[in-house]
Amino acid sequence: MKTIMIYNGPIYTLDSKQPVVRALAIRGERIIAVGNEGPVRAAAGSQAELIDLQGRAVVPGLTDAHVHIVLHGLARQQVRLTGCADYAAALDHIATAAQRLPAGAWLRGNGWDHTLWGGHWPTRTDLDRVCPDRPAMLSRKDGHSLWVNSRALELAGITAATPDPAGGQIQRDDQGEPTGILLETAMELVRAVVPPPTRAERIAALRLAIDEALSYGLTALHVPPATNPTDGPDTLIDLQTLYHTGDLTIRVLAHLAGAHLDHAIALGLRSGLGDDWLRIGGLKLFADGSLGSESAHMLLPYEGRDHTGIAVIPPAEMQEIVTRANAHGISVVVHAIGDAANRSVLDAIAAARATAASLALPNRIEHCQILDPHDIPRFAELNVIASMQPIHCTADMVMAERLWGKRCATSYAWRSLRAAGATLAFGSDAPVETMDPWAGIHAAVTRQTTDGTPDGGWYPEQRLTLTEALEAYCIGPTIAGADAERRGRLIPGMFADLAVLNGDPFQMPVTHLHTLHAELTMVGGKIVFNRTSR
Repeated sequence: MKTIMIYNGPIYTLDSKQPVVRALAIRGERIIAVGNEGPVRAAAGSQAELIDLQGRAVVPGLTDAHVHIVLHGLARQQVRLTGCADYAAALDHIATAAQRLPAGAWLRGNGWDHTLWGGHWPTRTDLDRVCPDRPAMLSRKDGHSLWVNSRALELAGITAATPDPAGGQIQRDDQGEPTGILLETAMELVRAVVPPPTRAERIAALRLAIDEALSYGLTALHVPPATNPTDGPDTLIDLQTLYHTGDLTIRVLAHLAGAHLDHAIALGLRSGLGDDWLRIGGLKLFADGSLGSESAHMLLPYEGRDHTGIAVIPPAEMQEIVTRANAHGISVVVHAIGDAANRSVLDAIAAARATAASLALPNRIEHCQILDPHDIPRFAELNVIASMQPIHCTADMVMAERLWGKRCATSYAWRSLRAAGATLAFGSDAPVETMDPWAGIHAAVTRQTTDGTPDGGWYPEQRLTLTEALEAYCIGPTIAGADAERRGRLIPGMFADLAVLNGDPFQMPVTHLHTLHAELTMVGGKIVFNRTSR
């Protein structure tokens, strides 16, 4: 069995008994010793392979607790409008991309953000001008709105007479005609007629995205089925394909689509099924929409508006689904952004406790972007994981101020949740935002954009320390995945999942944290990414 010794650099263990050591020994998949170089060298033996850090820092392998990994890989191959602040420039970019496509092919894209265009929603007529001869479909950056042209509406059979589906909305002009914007479940009307990517295209996208994840020092992923509630089991099939060929180089907790609860119960599936490389997570549900699409479900109307968003799954139905899932040993993983949506999910989980079976994995809420102060303690009381994405805070804070006003004091409330005893599990929500966890750690520690805005941080009382942010990327997700005894810290007996970084996060200014990446990433004692060999 192969033995490796890593030495000559700070190794941050996230173990309170030995927070920093200078050497670490690995035998097979697991760590056998940590500490000073002499004792670790003795434990490793004279035949150990040596990795000299040359002063570089090591941290436990990070986990992205919320990443749409296949969609992220596919999105990298589509029209990307991320960060495009000029509407005319976005249309020019789309026109150029459309000209390169074969005849009849759909134009697909993602990443647009109408709040960068002065709040101006894009329209089908504008899209028709630059893409008149083929159907076009572009997802908003949050995945909760779709911008389509007239050809796409025609293929989907959407007209002025088409009713809004339950949990969704067809945006209409003053004459009642569709504008080309579809919200929430209304997006499925178009998606249903779009040719899906082939299996080979999905696998290629998955490989591409996993390789990117490893380059950041990520060693595990928690993967929802998709950004919509009716997604099939394709992502799980893709992951199994890599698993069975021995090509899955990152650990994955894969969630189930909410539409498949009956099938899961009939098959006897339970959360936690699988091994240390690929396991079944919880049932992904959607309580509401998003902030940017103004479909996050709020207790009170948006600032300057007369609406409170959309309850994609109404509270009574949410309670019935959660109760049924938990009663059959299936945890729930619920998207909830608005304060009303979060309360609805917490209420449903509380109601389900009376009949819940023993759950291998805890229930969790994804995003938790704005909370009523009275609901913050309930996460710990109900053992609900707060699965959050810190990069959303800095990406959305201007929009949050405009739409939520003073309620923002308890938005992205990491410090308040942690102080109340909740477990934080951090991720990216890629492709909505960057998958880079160091961008997320920077946001969690500074609550500033990378250019230092705003001065002192946005609601700085909610900031975390660097150690706390790392714990939310390393330890919190393992608690959510019920494998905290095997991963998350660098101590004897744990899997050797770790990252060698290009800098020392504890010695650099916190404003530079976003510049970090992995030079080498190891999963289970095996080097799966080495920047020097690329």
